Amino acid sequence: MEVQFPPLNALRAFESTARHLSIKQAAEELHVTPAAVSQQIKTLESYLDIALFERKVRAISLTEAGEQLYPFMEEGFAKLEEGIRQLHRHRHSNELVVSVSPTFAAKWLLPRLGSFYQQYPAYRLRVDASESLVNFRRDGVDVALRYGGGDYTGLHCEVLIPEEVVPVCSPALMEGKRPLHLPKDLKYHMLLRSDWQTTQAQAPCWGMWLRAAGVDHPDANSGHQFSSEALAMQAAIEGQGVALTSTALADLDVKAGRLIYPFGREHNQKVAFGYYFVCPESHFRIKKVQAFHNWIVSELSA
Repeated sequence: MEVQFPPLNALRAFESTARHLSIKQAAEELHVTPAAVSQQIKTLESYLDIALFERKVRAISLTEAGEQLYPFMEEGFAKLEEGIRQLHRHRHSNELVVSVSPTFAAKWLLPRLGSFYQQYPAYRLRVDASESLVNFRRDGVDVALRYGGGDYTGLHCEVLIPEEVVPVCSPALMEGKRPLHLPKDLKYHMLLRSDWQTTQAQAPCWGMWLRAAGVDHPDANSGHQFSSEALAMQAAIEGQGVALTSTALADLDVKAGRLIYPFGREHNQKVAFGYYFVCPESHFRIKKVQAFHNWIVSELSA
């Protein structure tokens, strides 16, 4: 049976009031008077022939019918807003907004971006370097490159780089009185620690790596601490100790001779995390997002 659609303004007034549980706040959001919001709600209740709010002296609350209706209104207006945002993005389709952690931006993305500009000169990239998870709809972000376990419900999520961690150090530490030849030699050197991009208990750490390498190290958690892997790696470059980091982040510094893998790649340790390409499904169909995705995949396979 075809349902006659209620007035859009009445639905908007209901959604805003239900979200704030305040007629006054809804009125401020909609740039109308509280009396106008009240009238729109009464219009909707009359149209549906059911009460949607319980009016109290200083507050309102949703009735059972209001509770049932609200999620559909919230989702519906969110999709309308997303549609307008996408239309706006298409009008400025040469800009691609990428959210990425500062460490991955500095150590992997930025050194390679020259080839993206060469392949796609029509696009202008805006890199938002932050550890914070983004709200794609609210923040205007097209795609995110994120470190984690891949649990990004409701989004297009594709693993780019499965995580492997490995010790790195300056070539200078291979010389001197206590050169690094075997993992057990780490007890003579400062272990540089970093805050990993996840707070989960399985996050990589020196204690975990040393146990897997069969090394009994009494001071695994006493080394210098840095807020990011990039800082720990820079300290390692300066010869201040040995850092435990991602092979994906270290490879360019190793190729340039600034860092080495003192024990080769034999002791790479796989962990249950990785770097992911994340975006809403609707974004993945946008040409510029597909171009960026295809470029990253080609860089990883090079």
